Amino acid sequence: MTATDLRIRPEPGSFRDPANRVFHLGDQVLRGLGPQSAADWQALAGSEFFAALLAEGKVCGTAPVDPATLPHTGWTTVLRHERIPFVSHPYEWSFGMLRDAALLHLEILHRALDAGFTTKDGSAYNLQWRGATPVFIDVGSFAPLTEGEPWAGYRQFCQTLLYPLLLQAHLGVDFQPWLRARVDGIEADQLRPLFRGVRRLLPGVPTHVHLHGAMQARHAGASSSAVAAQLRDAGYSRDLALATVRRLARLVRRLDRRVDGGHWVDYQRTCGYTTADRAAKESFVEAAVAGVAAGLVLDLGANDGRYARIAARHAARVVAVEQDPAVVDALYRALRAEGDRRILPLVMDLADPSPGGGWRGVERAGFADRAHADVVLALAVVHHLAIGRNVPLAEVVGQLVGYVRPGGRLVVEFVHPQDPMARRLLANKPAGLFPDYHRDEFARLLAAHCRIERRQELPCGTRTLYQAVVGG
Repeated sequence: MTATDLRIRPEPGSFRDPANRVFHLGDQVLRGLGPQSAADWQALAGSEFFAALLAEGKVCGTAPVDPATLPHTGWTTVLRHERIPFVSHPYEWSFGMLRDAALLHLEILHRALDAGFTTKDGSAYNLQWRGATPVFIDVGSFAPLTEGEPWAGYRQFCQTLLYPLLLQAHLGVDFQPWLRARVDGIEADQLRPLFRGVRRLLPGVPTHVHLHGAMQARHAGASSSAVAAQLRDAGYSRDLALATVRRLARLVRRLDRRVDGGHWVDYQRTCGYTTADRAAKESFVEAAVAGVAAGLVLDLGANDGRYARIAARHAARVVAVEQDPAVVDALYRALRAEGDRRILPLVMDLADPSPGGGWRGVERAGFADRAHADVVLALAVVHHLAIGRNVPLAEVVGQLVGYVRPGGRLVVEFVHPQDPMARRLLANKPAGLFPDYHRDEFARLLAAHCRIERRQELPCGTRTLYQAVVGG
């Protein structure tokens, strides 16, 4: 290891529980535990339920580290975790992803309660993904159960998982902007005005929105220990906690995304590609990805995942980014049914990608800080950004190049202004607004950043594919 590799780097998003913290050492993901957390870990590591969760892959791989192999950390115990292929945030997930994450959280809590443990929080940020499979990552959240104690994570669960699901399932409102705007999730008081009248009786709303909100207001001045003591005195028990978790799980399973159509949902039928165009494009993409030992491929503007699937034949992992939540949800459900562990679908507007958020803007890393790929696919997106969103063509090229690691490959499609899709976008713009939007200028801009390895005209004659090495 170099001197840089031996430097401990705290994880910016891990500071809210002072008893344990995630940090990085080279490529290792480590967790430091204080004295009480170390004792909790010893109990957890010896439990059958936790060993089963590890074996099933429902909790991230975790094992203790020999302190002699590490520089001095100051922690009582250090654990090593498996590295998650690509870190994402709940406001980048589709409805089905958020629901499956919530169900896994509840399953893990139920199994913990059965074994005499609990989880100290209930945040959606406790979960990540191996492709289309959720995994629980906050091992430091487990603690032995104190009989009569309520689940400390209930409020977080509601704010970051249940309330966003209710918002989408009952009102048809996309939850992603709400979660992106508030790192701690949606407050009950924010939802209560939206669920008045007959909406008060919708599944989950009376208990988890109105009653919960009223209880929060009633006990606003009381300490958590005082509230816990009141519950114990009232006969609250582990059996009641288990029953509550089962009811929550039944509710979450019943919730579903409102089905709505749209242009992007049916894009493959309406986009205007001929069979020859599609075959040529698929062949070009396959050759581009197959020629690289790709750890990570980004498919930007992935739509139904056609090209993400091609990339997944040759890459360790693929992140498929698409703006339309309904399209991402359809892709996720298909991948989940297949048991896919390579393709991670995410909801994101490429003209407004996820910024850094939370404390100091770094608690939740922005997309540009996480996306450094061996191959980036940008197929049929340039015209949407340059014409549809008025982003200068030079800025579009610069941003796409920025997602590629040095020496990596960019596969990009330029849609000519004569193409029917470009003409449709231009019809809504003042004439002459984009004088630089033409193929020669695009090629010049691309060549300023990359070495263009090959290009190919699609049979339609109005689209050009480029394969380029960044920094080459």
